[in-house]
Amino acid sequence: MSIREIARQLYKLQKEIEKLEKSLNENSVSLEEKEEIRKKLKQLRAERDKVKAILEGMKKKPNIRMPR
Repeated sequence: MSIREIARQLYKLQKEIEKLEKSLNENSVSLEEKEEIRKKLKQLRAERDKVKAILEGMKKKPNIRMPR
């Protein structure tokens, strides 16, 4: 996967997390729905953190000595 694709995936995850957080704060959502949203948020945050770590790992320069 390229860095660009990973960054897109990270962006999509972040937007979905923001959307769920907004819906969690609405008064019209029942307690059961809020519990489902919390579970989904936990899952998405974990996935976002994995993707973020992958992206950061790809951006770092390798610790390999370059030949002269």
